[in-house]
Order: sequence, then C-alpha cells, then structure tokens
Amino acid sequence: MKGFTREHTEFSLCGLNCLLCPMQVGGYCPGCGGGPGNQSCTIARCSLDQGGHTFCSDCSSYPCARYDEFDAADSFVPHSRRAADLNRAQELGLDAYIDELRAKRAILDKLLASYNDGRRKTFYCAAVYLLPLEDLQNVVAKLEEESECSVKERAAAAVKLLQGASDGHGVCLKLKKKKG
Repeated sequence: MKGFTREHTEFSLCGLNCLLCPMQVGGYCPGCGGGPGNQSCTIARCSLDQGGHTFCSDCSSYPCARYDEFDAADSFVPHSRRAADLNRAQELGLDAYIDELRAKRAILDKLLASYNDGRRKTFYCAAVYLLPLEDLQNVVAKLEEESECSVKERAAAAVKLLQGASDGHGVCLKLKKKKG
C-alpha cells in the first residue's frame, strides 16, 4: 500500500506473524509494509488515518470492529491468533518476540527443506505458528536422531511428532472448513 512502511516486516500491525505465513514463505508477500507485492490492507489504511500506530493494540479504539469474528471464521492460521500474538509481543518485548519468530522460521525452513514430501507446507506452517518454540526444537532434535530414510518416511515422522506435540497442548492443526 502506498505510503505504508514498517521497520519490522516479520510482524504486522494487526498481529499477523508474517514471517511464518505461507504467503511470505512462498514468496507471494513481503510482509506487512514490505513494499512492492504487499497486499492492499484496510487495517494499514486505518493505521495511516489514525496517525500511524506501530500496532493496532497501540490505538485507543483497539480492539475495533475490524477484529469482530474475523479470527473465528478464517482458516488462515495466523488470523486465529492475532490478539494473542500482539499480547505476547508486548509481554516479551518486540525484539525478543521477533527473535522467537526468526527461530521458528529457521525450524520451518528446515522442515520444508528436509521433511516435505510436497504436501506438507500448510501443515508445517500451522504447526510452527501454533506450537511453542521449545516443542518445535524438541521435534527437530528427535527427527535428526532418525536414520536415513525416504522423504515420504521423514515427512510421516515429522507429522506424527508435530501432531503429538499439538495434541499435548490441545492445539488443532487442521484448517477450519467454511460452511457452505
């Protein structure tokens, strides 16, 4: 969007973890305020109109109508955690939070490079987005202990371990289906 830029394109003003988003992983979006290819965004326009807040949570109107039921109905995993992610960034501090996102992105890149049978990108993005960093590090350590096997077998092992970690936290890694 013209006139909208951000210092940290890894974490958007509305709370999306752009660094872990399938759109950015696939090279289709440079992240919130990242320049050419950045998606047109009514929330970015709102930020500009409201004085250019760094995050929506800095605005006196937050949470506003733009957040009403948007997260609950969307199968796009980052949307389901925007408010929680904004809160976590405030708790940890922005630099520490972005460091955590970068560590998660390194794990995501490893999963996609070594454990992807061509059908796991969305699953891995969801798992890395939703699971705690420590669990992800444990999963990768267990995967690296395995002996050499086919990509299909590595992908199955990764899915099994990630699903087990998600079950332990009560996290659902399946996308929500829109009711027709």
